[in-house]
Amino acid sequence: MLRTLSTYFLRTLREDPADAEVDSHKLLVRAGYVRRTAPGIYTWLPLGLRVLRKIEDIVREEMDRMGAQEVLFPALLPADPYKATNRWEEYGPTLFKVVDRKGGDYLLAPTHEEMFTLLVKDMYSSYKDLPTTLYQIQTKHRDEARPRAGLIRGRDFVMKDAYSFDIDDEGLEASYLAERETYERIFTRLGLEYVIVSAMSGAMGGSRSEEFLHPSPIGEDTFVRSPGGYAANAEAVTTPAPAPVDASGVGPARVVPTPDAPTIESLVDLLNAEYPREDGRAWTAADTLKNVVVRLTHPDGTGELLVVGVPGDREVDMKRLEAAVAPAEVEMAVDEDFEAHPELVRGYIGPQAIGPNSPARTVDENGAASGSVRYLVDPRIVEGTSWVTGANLDRHHVLDLVMGRDFGVDGTIEAAEVREGDEAPDGSGPLHLERGIEIGHIFALGRKYSQALGLNVLDENGKSRVVTMGSYGIGVSRVLAALAESNHDDAGLAWPARIAPFDVHVLATGKDDEVFDTARELAERLDASGLDVIFDDRRRVSAGVKFADAELIGMPLALVVGRGLTSGVVELRERASGERAEVPLAEALDAVRAAHERLMGGQR
Repeated sequence: MLRTLSTYFLRTLREDPADAEVDSHKLLVRAGYVRRTAPGIYTWLPLGLRVLRKIEDIVREEMDRMGAQEVLFPALLPADPYKATNRWEEYGPTLFKVVDRKGGDYLLAPTHEEMFTLLVKDMYSSYKDLPTTLYQIQTKHRDEARPRAGLIRGRDFVMKDAYSFDIDDEGLEASYLAERETYERIFTRLGLEYVIVSAMSGAMGGSRSEEFLHPSPIGEDTFVRSPGGYAANAEAVTTPAPAPVDASGVGPARVVPTPDAPTIESLVDLLNAEYPREDGRAWTAADTLKNVVVRLTHPDGTGELLVVGVPGDREVDMKRLEAAVAPAEVEMAVDEDFEAHPELVRGYIGPQAIGPNSPARTVDENGAASGSVRYLVDPRIVEGTSWVTGANLDRHHVLDLVMGRDFGVDGTIEAAEVREGDEAPDGSGPLHLERGIEIGHIFALGRKYSQALGLNVLDENGKSRVVTMGSYGIGVSRVLAALAESNHDDAGLAWPARIAPFDVHVLATGKDDEVFDTARELAERLDASGLDVIFDDRRRVSAGVKFADAELIGMPLALVVGRGLTSGVVELRERASGERAEVPLAEALDAVRAAHERLMGGQR
């Protein structure tokens, strides 16, 4: 059916929305694809829904092609399955919790592992039923603390989630690789650049996970690549620990006054001026040990202070820290925390008063430690390394404090920033940092959910076996935003042909009836030929406004009927390349179809 702009549910905006931070957000609102309903929540308008459905169609075709079967769960779910897997608490405040009129606990699903597991448990009981992969395309809900960038990080979003069920780990590996290959086909068909990186499993659990990231300067994820092929989300990068150091030549630790040295930079300057090294080398920030105090809030609501030690030439990366302590939430310690722990002298914290070094530390018969703040350090802080750090005394530091000789730790933690040029963990060369938008994530879940929910089948020997699972997600609405982010210019959107809401935009630019009649006839014939057509038939709108709207909403092709009609020609415009060509009226339909075929890469 031919769609006309005079009746289409569309209003474009000339100004950017006040809350928009990134181009995709600005343009999707201005061009009439979505409208804000609440922070992080958007209404899909007809144009946006057409793009969303085309992306879903590609996802669905490839999932069906790999043999997966589609189901659809409700978004409102009972709490009991999530309590059984502990995710009712582990998700923390991110989970939308609902109480019904009878006092029953429910949730708006952030993800559906539990429900898929229970569905298979209800239907299958034998190894002969396996393997199987089920998927759905459904709206998810997460109470994001800081929704941002429009559809990039919302509280209500469309996701494809799939789950594989196998009798053993070998089957899981085959299912995982099949899904991985399917994702590559999906993103290739969408024309979306992607990088596959190792990732943290987080609250999902499992032994292995990888993210599909779309490189973008506005992406929330930092990832790294090396010349030798290593690729990982920065949160998943592990630090190659140096070998232990022989500290036999290091003198005893000594406390020195360090007035007017509130920063690492000022401390290094003071050290070089007042306490030069005996070996003649200048002190640097890398010789200092920075201790950062954070508060952890665990899913059950209990709080805990943690001190994180990192070399002074690096900052604590909060995203890496959050990934390392998940599912606990992290925030910086506040005045009340320091008041409750006077041993923590702000700005001058040293290991001597924390962790296993604290006189208040006790250990019970089960080996559980208490009585002091836990102390975790960067893996670079190894046995024998010597540090300048706080002396737990105002305006004083301690020199030559040796790890293993003068202090111990409760363990290591990957919390320090990853920097350009750091060595890859696998020795494949220096790391290069980039930003990316997470568009897909795959997990080898193993037996976490099937064990918790009792998903067992009988094997070929009649023995009960716990089913092993995989989980695979694509952020469908986020993919749409990523495509908008990578396919636009100053004038507006420029959709790839395969996912554009319409194939061709026909414009009648002029006042004569002949222009409008000819444009309508061309639009109707293109529509009858199988192309999706939007026709700008508005009578009292100037050509300039029509052209601006066409560029803003971004159809791949525009056919302009206007002043050239007196010479028997129309104009064919290609949105992405900006190419324009005058085409004889009699050849217009063939020219449009040929251009569309070319943009589609020969596929319809």
